[in-house]
Amino acid sequence: MTPSLSQTITDPSDLTDFVINKGNGVKGLSQMGLKSLPKQYIQPVAERMSMNIAKMSEESIPIIDMSNWEDPKVTESICNAAEKWGFFQILNHGVPIEVLEHVKEATHKFFELPAEEKCKFSKEYSPSNNVRFGTSFSPEAEKALEWKDWLSLFYVSEDEASAHWPPACKAEVLEYMKRTDILIKRLLEILMKGLNVTEIDKTNEALLMGSKRINLNYYPVCPNPELTVGVGRHSDVSTLTVLLQDYIGGLYVRAGTTTDEDSWVHVPPLEGSLVINIGDALQIMSNGKYKSVEHRVVANGSKTRISVPIFVNPRPSDVIGPLPEVLGSSGEKALYKQVLYSDYVKHFFRKAHDGKSTVDFAKF
Repeated sequence: MTPSLSQTITDPSDLTDFVINKGNGVKGLSQMGLKSLPKQYIQPVAERMSMNIAKMSEESIPIIDMSNWEDPKVTESICNAAEKWGFFQILNHGVPIEVLEHVKEATHKFFELPAEEKCKFSKEYSPSNNVRFGTSFSPEAEKALEWKDWLSLFYVSEDEASAHWPPACKAEVLEYMKRTDILIKRLLEILMKGLNVTEIDKTNEALLMGSKRINLNYYPVCPNPELTVGVGRHSDVSTLTVLLQDYIGGLYVRAGTTTDEDSWVHVPPLEGSLVINIGDALQIMSNGKYKSVEHRVVANGSKTRISVPIFVNPRPSDVIGPLPEVLGSSGEKALYKQVLYSDYVKHFFRKAHDGKSTVDFAKF
């Protein structure tokens, strides 16, 4: 990279143009070999996560072997994890290892494209509102940017995806989504039984998993990783999130069973595993029985990390609130009001990551 660009990249307008408008993302910054982090990425001290200072819990999120779906102990383990942790890892889940590896390879393949190719899928140029390449979280709303590039793909149909999704990753991502469909339905069936919903009919199925979005996340090597974040503290707005991560690590979850509110648990990469977490929508539908928990990703000073979450959501037009079966079985008071899901999602995206505050939008 030319010295002149290195010298001027700290200017806000130049950085915005280089990172966002020209599609270079933070990958482009990383490849420049910057010795120090641009000031736009320096997070407030309270949002940084120094490995030396942060309180690391000795606990770990549950790891559940899914070999025998019918085993009552598996059902119990999943529901307990959803209540206490909001996060768990699953092994022997039925999605072939080669499918997981192929989608990871396709993620690298997309982000290794030239900036002008990736830019074709940015907000300004994308052929579809359902396909979006971007960087950070909501740059226009953030005081400090996050060290991450992403490709977000909203699934409408296979035909729409075939027409508009990037060729570099389309086939692998579609195959991965197909292979996880049975897994997602089984997990939701188990979780619903824990809420006294004995059968998922078409109405409930649409409410729980009426739409899906998959993101390909890219966290390049970062100068001064201790000064920034890969992803800030937040909880997901989904029903469920199914996360595939590579071997690098860096995902932290707020400890679910400790009295210390600032204790975080690392989610170690396990070969062949998938990480499952409860989203805000399911916390609301369960009237708080299942927990949507804060999590964050640290930046890395020596290695590039990727992750691939599938967000399983209600449809934008659905109204979410505590399920009748949850309230009716115990007569408990509703903690959340009925909310149009699209309004909830818009509220999430119009601000920077801010922990668990989004769910307050649905509280009485």
